[in-house]
Amino acid sequence: MSSSIALHRPLHRSSLTAFRATETIKLSSRFVQLSYGCCLGNISLTNSLLRIRLRQAPSFTEFITSERVKVVAMLALALALCNADRVVMSVAIVPLSLSHGWSRSFSGIVQSSFLWGYLISPIAGGTLVDYYGGKLVMAWGVALWSLATYLTPWAAETSLWALLAMRALLGVAEGVALPCMNNMVARWFPQTERARAVGLAMAGFQLGSAIGLTLSPILMSRGGTFGPFVIFGLSGFLWVLVWISAISSTPDQNPQISKYELEYILDKRQKSFPMENSPKTTKVIPPFRRLLSKLPTWSLIVANAMHSWGFFVILSWMPIYFNTIYHVDLRQAAWFSAVPWSMMAIMGYFGGLWSDMLIQSGISVTLTRKIFQSIGFLGPGIALIGLTTAKHPSIASAWLTLAVGLKSFSHSGFLVNLQEIAPQYSGVLHGMSNTAGTFAAIVGTVGAGFFVELVGSFQGFLLLTSLLYFLATLFYILCSTGERVNFDETVSR
Repeated sequence: MSSSIALHRPLHRSSLTAFRATETIKLSSRFVQLSYGCCLGNISLTNSLLRIRLRQAPSFTEFITSERVKVVAMLALALALCNADRVVMSVAIVPLSLSHGWSRSFSGIVQSSFLWGYLISPIAGGTLVDYYGGKLVMAWGVALWSLATYLTPWAAETSLWALLAMRALLGVAEGVALPCMNNMVARWFPQTERARAVGLAMAGFQLGSAIGLTLSPILMSRGGTFGPFVIFGLSGFLWVLVWISAISSTPDQNPQISKYELEYILDKRQKSFPMENSPKTTKVIPPFRRLLSKLPTWSLIVANAMHSWGFFVILSWMPIYFNTIYHVDLRQAAWFSAVPWSMMAIMGYFGGLWSDMLIQSGISVTLTRKIFQSIGFLGPGIALIGLTTAKHPSIASAWLTLAVGLKSFSHSGFLVNLQEIAPQYSGVLHGMSNTAGTFAAIVGTVGAGFFVELVGSFQGFLLLTSLLYFLATLFYILCSTGERVNFDETVSR
């Protein structure tokens, strides 16, 4: 009864006021919660939009003005100096032979002394790159090979042994160049941009051949036989000063990089190169046995060997080929040599750009690498066959230019693939494949002379090179991969 009366009893004014106050507080609290939730929603939406923006490819203007492009531009300049210093002797060997009374065989020993030095350094250099990073090792490499270039005139006037030692030192120092390039590209560029980055860097490498072959006669006519050695050597010292002061080993160490570019690189790179900022916990000596136990490693070794075989055969013998077959003056033959390397530089960049676009469109990395490696080997193989059938020097030059230009597509094949199958061992893998490539270069360069003497046909050696291109393409297609390979004893989690 009492409870029933209490339920129907009218409320006093004070009770009504308290009730309204309570409801007001509840409504206010609900409003604050809704407002706070909206703020959180806006923040979450903003973060989502930022993440979406980070996943999008930067515009051409953002890419070309970025810090990572400055890095690859400096790498391209270093590789241009690398190749220019290498080919200067190809031009200077004629006046040096005449002035010192060198025979053809000894002139060949002088030129090959570079390759013997180049043979011993890539593996050790690649190991140092993986351990200390590309910036430090590249600085020391350029400094040493520039010193060797600068001192070559003094060595030539001192003794034959001093000259051979300087050429060998040049080869030892230049052996670290390409592993350093690969290391810096892997640290600075996400996977969807690496092919074009390698294309830009290797464009400098190929232009170095054109620059060395074109400028060396001009510098020699004005500054004597040793003029190119002095100019290119001093240019290398200047490059080292700029490199040390303006370039950082990794993006997060660069004080000038924008927040957007840093976040973009780190966001895209974390899956493909997760170890570059971690402290070194591995031994300096890499696991060579495990590296050589995988077929993808051998696909890279075979590809690099074939690439170097074709590269040095063309670089060393094409001027003589045009002189012997088409009776072209050797000074003209140097021009014939410069044009193909310039074409290689241009096509190498566009090949890298095309490769990156295929990956961005959803084509697998493995298929993309196999496509471009096939173009880079099958193209030159077919073009060299066309070269052997050419009746006029201009047609032969066109075939040679096509062969060298298509050859650059392999930079978007095996050369980028080194970073993908084992980013933590990319330096030593590059060194191992480079050593195989140097062996192939020596065999191909020396073997071409013996082959021509025995068979009496340079065209036959070009056909043999075409066959090797086709076989190397088949091996790469069957054994390569664009996925990361586990070279560790225990499976990583």
